[in-house]
Amino acid sequence: MLDINPILLLATFVVFVSLIAVLNSWLYNPLFNFMNKRDGDIKRDLEKLGSNDEEINTLNAKAESIVMNAKLEAAALREKVIMDAKELAESKLEAKRAELAHEYLEFEKSLSDAKNELTNDLMSQVPVFKEAVKAKFNQI
Repeated sequence: MLDINPILLLATFVVFVSLIAVLNSWLYNPLFNFMNKRDGDIKRDLEKLGSNDEEINTLNAKAESIVMNAKLEAAALREKVIMDAKELAESKLEAKRAELAHEYLEFEKSLSDAKNELTNDLMSQVPVFKEAVKAKFNQI
């Protein structure tokens, strides 16, 4: 039935041990070295990532400060432009007011001259009106 052959058993044991030795040197050791190298690379990448976070945070802080400074400069420039525009508008407004005041004075002067001229014309025609009124009364 079942016969155990010691030579075959010894040969199988030698083949098994030699297979383990060959697999260990050709497969398992390179596989373990690759896995250890990969773990080391992952740790190094994570450390770099951590240092990159600090660098990214530093760059974000710089960017935020640049944006804040730009906003402050823009606000200051906007205020300056608004003040310049207000000053220009005020100067134009004052010039127009002065021009209108001058025109108003000229108008008052011409109105006064016209009034005096009309008064003089009417005064010169008063005797003619008196004569016309007397003539009318005489007719009645």
